[in-house]
Amino acid sequence: MPGTFLSALPNTDPNMAAKAVIGPVWRALRVTEHVLTGTLLALAAGLSRLVGLRCGWVSPATQWWHRRLCECLAIRLQSTGEARAGALLVANHISWLDVPVLGTLGHMTFVSKDEVRRWPVVGWLARASGTLFIKRGANQTAATIEQIIARLEGGGSVMIFPEGTTSDGRSMRRFHPRLFAAAQLTDLELQPVAIRYGSNARPDPIAPYIDDDTLVAHLLRVLRHPGMRVDVAFLEPVNAADRARRTLADSARVAIAARLDLTHSAELRSDVPRDTRSRPRAATHR
Repeated sequence: MPGTFLSALPNTDPNMAAKAVIGPVWRALRVTEHVLTGTLLALAAGLSRLVGLRCGWVSPATQWWHRRLCECLAIRLQSTGEARAGALLVANHISWLDVPVLGTLGHMTFVSKDEVRRWPVVGWLARASGTLFIKRGANQTAATIEQIIARLEGGGSVMIFPEGTTSDGRSMRRFHPRLFAAAQLTDLELQPVAIRYGSNARPDPIAPYIDDDTLVAHLLRVLRHPGMRVDVAFLEPVNAADRARRTLADSARVAIAARLDLTHSAELRSDVPRDTRSRPRAATHR
């Protein structure tokens, strides 16, 4: 009998052992149901656009979907400040979890690598939510910048992850400056956003999505470790007028590093030889 087996294990409380199994399974079932719900919403949005219907419901539905995903994963989210409408939002990047966490806190468009467009389920959801996809190459970057500018001038907020990849949360990589041209060319505001999982004293070891990790393996670890704490701080916006892209990128990076108390490590990060760094794993969105 299962109870007999559990009671025979040394120092094992049968109730605790059962909870350790049931909890992750229940959360996995909730996530599966939620992904299926998102797929139906994505199909509805696609069909609505196909027949020329207005899709004003997509933005609030997307925010709801992100918020409920965080609830299904038992993420404890705290935030300070708020996203400024019409601002280019710039955040450090630790995990694919950054997207649902940030998406919970406001209506914003994310910029993602083009490969995500072709991913099953995730790609459909990203397209339905209005994600902007960036292809490799300077000419393709210019096209993405034009799309970002159009969203910003329309009063929307656009989120970019200028590190270009994920880090372990203990330090930050140098910010790539190209997409900062969207704020530079429009004289609109740029708003740094700082993301921290765990605390400075004890960074969360589960949250980072790096090295040779896979989405499924990482998701399973998150399901087995509920109660992950994440803090998001929307910092004071910066006016981009008459400032070079490199200057804007460095200013945003310094502001985020200061908020996370990573100033020292952030300054050293760009000087570390590449072969000594953690190998990043491409996150779901960039």
